[in-house]
Amino acid sequence: MAKYLQTLQSKLQERFADIPFTANIALNELTIEIPTAHILNVGEILRDEFGFSQLIDLCGVDYSQYGQADWDTQKATNTGFSRGVSKNIFKEGEEKSRFAVVYHLLSIEHNQRLRIRTFTESKSPRIDSVINIWSAANWFEREAFDLFGILFDGHPDLRRILTDYGFIGHPFRKDFPLSGNVEMRYDPEKKRVVYEPVSIEPRTLVPKVIRHDNRYAN
Repeated sequence: MAKYLQTLQSKLQERFADIPFTANIALNELTIEIPTAHILNVGEILRDEFGFSQLIDLCGVDYSQYGQADWDTQKATNTGFSRGVSKNIFKEGEEKSRFAVVYHLLSIEHNQRLRIRTFTESKSPRIDSVINIWSAANWFEREAFDLFGILFDGHPDLRRILTDYGFIGHPFRKDFPLSGNVEMRYDPEKKRVVYEPVSIEPRTLVPKVIRHDNRYAN
């Protein structure tokens, strides 16, 4: 483990001792977790006092199915299919909010990286926009809004950026249908693109596991 990560972790814990704050080092990366109400205050301090002047990425995460191994294929044969089985590995009584916003920061001055994670409300996920702290958040926040439905208060132009006009739903949510809700085609009679309900029947896709390793040879 890099020594600078432990030093940075200690400094952050000391600086943010007055707010709910956790820090964890895993896979040689430092992640801090804070409440959504403190994102602006923490962001300004990280930029001004710790030199994290660049926002490398911002993304949403849907934890609604976290801990479920839906495609556990370790027991599959080398010639057949394996049935997906859900296995809930959450500890009894453990509960997390469904949506989280994750920020990846870079300090060019100190050559350091930092990840911030904050959980939002499950029913109506929303958080303050950090666009006034890191201008690069503009399109990242629009992407998280488009794909996850997370609202960013204070964003000057919060609208979809990847999906089509009039798109219904948020495609990166775990409960969004894999085949979508509508399909489009060109109608030669109407001479325009039309939208229709999807014609694909929902089905369970089970991957075939083919192993060429000699450990699985007959």
